[in-house]
Parts: sequence; structure tokens; C-alpha cells
Amino acid sequence: PAPDFTLPQLDGHDLRLSSYGGKVVHLDFWATWCDPCREEIPHLVELQQKYASSGLQIIGISMDDSPDPVRPFAEQFHMNYPVVMGTAQTGALYGGILGLPITFLIDRDGRIYAKHIGATSAEVFEKEIKSLLQTP
Repeated sequence: PAPDFTLPQLDGHDLRLSSYGGKVVHLDFWATWCDPCREEIPHLVELQQKYASSGLQIIGISMDDSPDPVRPFAEQFHMNYPVVMGTAQTGALYGGILGLPITFLIDRDGRIYAKHIGATSAEVFEKEIKSLLQTP
């Protein structure tokens, strides 16, 4: 199962992973200074827009040191999904975050279905998301 966490969103409200039970969750560990992350985020915005009504929820976990660079970045990239501020402890829950981006796909039952280390093509994400969304 995917480890649960509660982290602060950019708006100050807490986000709890377990509150998304029943949805397919795409958990994206990233940072503003990470070039491959910058390349992936527009695709994540598209996927969220395309599949939200089918039960997809993308959650961005910023590994930046503070929310200061993250807020303008999220606005610039029109991030249409929750962004939370991650910690070393959050990274440790998921086996250690040694490089970015790292993505975890979590099925509707809260189990980790896939882990991607490094930049991953939008086609790979979309194929896995569609497969998970079709599973009741």
C-alpha cells in the first residue's frame, strides 16, 4: 500500500493522501530547479484535465526548500492539481527520493501500481492511467 501522509498545500490547507481513496492517484515528486520536471509538468496538467472526471487525481510533491519559488512556478505552469511541500520524511516513506522526478501511480485501492524514476513520457503515464481507470 502507498504510505499515507499529510502535507501543507501552497494555500496553507493540509492535504491527506488517504482522502483520495477510490481515485487513481499520480504522485509526482518534483522541484522547480529540475529540468526534466519542467518538461513533464505540462503533460501532467493535460492528463489531469483529460482524466479528472474519470477518477484521476494528480498530486505534486515539491521537494523545494520553501514554497517561495513554488507558488509563481505553479501559476506560470497553470498547475491544475494540488501541490504540497514535501519533506525528507515524506521521501523516506517512499523509499528515498535520490533524484527527481520520481512518480508513483497508486490504484483505486491505495496500492502502488508503478514507480518511475527520472523523466517519463506522457504516453507511458497515459497508458498506465487509462489501464488503472478501467479497473473498478
